Amino acid sequence: MSERSARVIGLLVGLSLGQWVGRRARDRVATWEPPGLIDWGRARELAVRFAGEVRLSTKEREEATATYRRLIEELAPAIASFVGAPVPPGIHRVYAFDRIDWIDANLEGFAEILRPLETLVSLPQHPLARVGALAWAYAGRSAATVEIGMALGFLSRRVLGQYDITVLGREPVTTGKLYFVEPNVRWLIRTWRLPEADFRRWLVLHEVTHAFEFETYPWLREHVNGLLREWVEALRLDGNLGRRFIEAVRSATRGEVGHEVTWIELLMSPEQRRLFRALQAVMAVIEGYSNFVMRQVGRHLVSEYEVIERKFEERERMRTPAEQLVLRLTGLDIKLEQYRRGEMFCRTIAERYGRDALKLLWRGPDCLPSYTELSDPDAWFQRVRRSSDQHDAGPNENRQ
Repeated sequence: MSERSARVIGLLVGLSLGQWVGRRARDRVATWEPPGLIDWGRARELAVRFAGEVRLSTKEREEATATYRRLIEELAPAIASFVGAPVPPGIHRVYAFDRIDWIDANLEGFAEILRPLETLVSLPQHPLARVGALAWAYAGRSAATVEIGMALGFLSRRVLGQYDITVLGREPVTTGKLYFVEPNVRWLIRTWRLPEADFRRWLVLHEVTHAFEFETYPWLREHVNGLLREWVEALRLDGNLGRRFIEAVRSATRGEVGHEVTWIELLMSPEQRRLFRALQAVMAVIEGYSNFVMRQVGRHLVSEYEVIERKFEERERMRTPAEQLVLRLTGLDIKLEQYRRGEMFCRTIAERYGRDALKLLWRGPDCLPSYTELSDPDAWFQRVRRSSDQHDAGPNENRQ
């Protein structure tokens, strides 16, 4: 066999082998499926690592839970008197948590909310395009996993209490749960030298007011869940997120992003942004009203109330640059802004139109303020009062 013949045979063998390997690789790639949106196990691992494994013993958990239940028994009647509603029957679903308990409870909620997005990524049929899309999908999954883990870990070190409304029907119940993150409560009491009994009263007042909101007005839970469902569905159907991400980066680079639009909103379509702002508005009212009630009732029931308020104002001003960065990257700064805007709205309404005017908030979803009305309480009051007057006078007007 000549050298030339050997080369030709070698080339043919090589081509045949290459085709065989190519077919096998192509067949293998064709079976690859996109990853889930988030690696929940990894997210939990990151959150726990960030939180620090501060665990409560069984005895500590039982004693703390008993303390919070006693405080709820003591304070709930005062809240009921102030808001003009009976004490809800479900406010005794109380749990003293450590940080990891809190992470686990909220990780479940995050997973439930984002479940419809798990099938969001689809892969093209062409092998090379499929490999590229898969690489991007895994990169996106890694980034989302880190963000969820970082946000939960960061919050687990700061959150003191939570009213869990059982989002999107995780349980077939009509009442929520009250969580108190005991290691964080103890840390603040010790570090700030706060009066322990008064501080726990202060905290319970805020969280129990949430129970009054959601259990006195059952439509509120479904309204929040309905907005969440609509927003997630809008995200699921969206095929232009990548393009908007590039546009958002360009806008930010050029300094074209205004203070009235958050970076998260830049990634949203107009419909997604509308739903997102509706969610912001309702959560601002929920949080702001709870803060308003806590302050009004707390001044009479918490002897060291002014000391506690001053300490928390100092806490807000003394955030480190690292904390501020985490808040911006995770969008948690939006949550803090909700407290401020919502409480200012409620306080303004009460001062100008009387405390009973706040009862108009809970007549139904249409009586909640819009995103823009949060900054214009007078416009909200005039709109809702006109609607209320027309509703009350409706039968008489029909007879005229």
